[in-house]
Amino acid sequence: MEAKDASSAGDDTALEASRPRTFIKDIVRGVTEELVGRKVVVGGWVKTGREQGKGSFAFLELNDGSCLANLQVIVDAAVHPLTQLVPTGTCVLVEGELKKPPEGAKQSVELKVESVLEVGPVDPAEYPLPKTRLTLEFLRDFGHLRARTNTISAVARIRDELAYATHTFFRKNGFRYVHTPIITTSDCEGAGEMFQVTTLFSNAEKVEKELKQNPRPSETDIEAAKLLVKEKGETVSQLKSSKASKQEISASVSELTKAKESLSRLEERFKLKAGIPQKDGKIDYAKDFFGRQAFLTVSGQLQVETYACALGNVYTFGPTFRAEHSHTSRHLAEFWMVEPEIAFANLEDDMNYAESYVKFLCQWLLDNCIEDMEFMVKNFDKAAIERLKLVSSSPFERISYTKAVQLLKNVTDKKFENEVEWGIDLASEHERYLTEVLFKKPVIVYNYPKGIKAFYMKLNDDQKTVAAMDVLVPKVGELIGGSQREERLDVLVKRITESGLPLEPYEWYLDLRRFGTVKHSGFGLGFERMILFATGIENIRDVIPFPRYPGRADL
Repeated sequence: MEAKDASSAGDDTALEASRPRTFIKDIVRGVTEELVGRKVVVGGWVKTGREQGKGSFAFLELNDGSCLANLQVIVDAAVHPLTQLVPTGTCVLVEGELKKPPEGAKQSVELKVESVLEVGPVDPAEYPLPKTRLTLEFLRDFGHLRARTNTISAVARIRDELAYATHTFFRKNGFRYVHTPIITTSDCEGAGEMFQVTTLFSNAEKVEKELKQNPRPSETDIEAAKLLVKEKGETVSQLKSSKASKQEISASVSELTKAKESLSRLEERFKLKAGIPQKDGKIDYAKDFFGRQAFLTVSGQLQVETYACALGNVYTFGPTFRAEHSHTSRHLAEFWMVEPEIAFANLEDDMNYAESYVKFLCQWLLDNCIEDMEFMVKNFDKAAIERLKLVSSSPFERISYTKAVQLLKNVTDKKFENEVEWGIDLASEHERYLTEVLFKKPVIVYNYPKGIKAFYMKLNDDQKTVAAMDVLVPKVGELIGGSQREERLDVLVKRITESGLPLEPYEWYLDLRRFGTVKHSGFGLGFERMILFATGIENIRDVIPFPRYPGRADL
């Protein structure tokens, strides 16, 4: 079949010509001599604008988000009305020539505009982000606009680089990326702080509304409908026995069918009840969408293990959820986790991969994101770059949990808020003391008490500890948590039972041990924690694009 042009097909609307756009990062980072005289199209948002020369021209500081730096743009009044262009927040697409600015200017190149192609105007009186310095807390109320600020755009680029570095690291090390489900019927942590996924409430509201508009039939209605079916059935039988014509019998069968369908509908409506369906005094989840209780996942680990037991080295990287009613600067209801799983690996293999991965991320930011990191040093944490250098170049200290507790118990120069004793889950203050004060570098603590760790972690021979490890780093404390997984079926069944969890939802997980069990290990890195560590920003709500926490789920 021959292709037809738009006009011959009856559509004479011409397509708008494509305008290849040059990113500001490619201009400000380019070689000035090669750029001067070049014609470019640039688009972005005005950071600051001011009219000069008694309104004869204007300077615009333009940013397109590709980098932290702005491009200085000069527009003559003859080219476009300047009052439309200078307000902060205005979006413009302009075409012009790159020129070398006068001697002594801050910038190495500027753009002299020849034509303004598009304008997204702003009313300065209405725009909620003024040029003044704004707190990160204030910006959380403007989640749809805050990415236009220097801080949030820098965080976005750092986050993007860390995500790209993550995929690069695992690709280089022979891992396959697996997409694990967001909706799950398994509680990986066993903590019970999960968001439930259900349609029971919306269905109950729907039924209630339906019954108000159209009340359910009475028992008398049902009996009448049954009687009609019986009568129609008898009529069909009589016509058949009297050898009536095909036409008469067909018409009678059709009436019988309609009567049966009507009865079926009435019986269905008769079963409708307002409220949440219950059975034996409990909510009947068999009537729910998935036929059982379902939740938003707190971890993709259990599911990704299924692929590790087939593909070898795999990882998942996606959103996870926890319904913890916490308002601290370290907690979110929705956060991202990087979770690799390694077949035929023991705890030491696990620690080796975790250390290599964290070092790779730190070096990646030093190599690929230095401008944004320098912004963080200037505005948030003077030690941010030095911290990346330290972690990327230092071998991580490795100590047992028992040794860590001994070291912390011997501390005399600091009084901990949480008392240290064997068996406790180390608090952030303990973790940070180990890594910031005692060792002054990252620390991996391993072999934790089984009572404070999840059921799937391999039980050690001492029957008191499990083959678990945490990677602790300066600034945030725990960055990674991992373990060798329990591959022995009988031990795993016992651990699930001891944790107070039902076996039924984990039968598929136990099958991995029944059929070709394999020694394997894995870990999870909290992605937002990695960004906190890298940037030095204090609140986790400022390093994720759309933070969700108790009382807030904007956009």
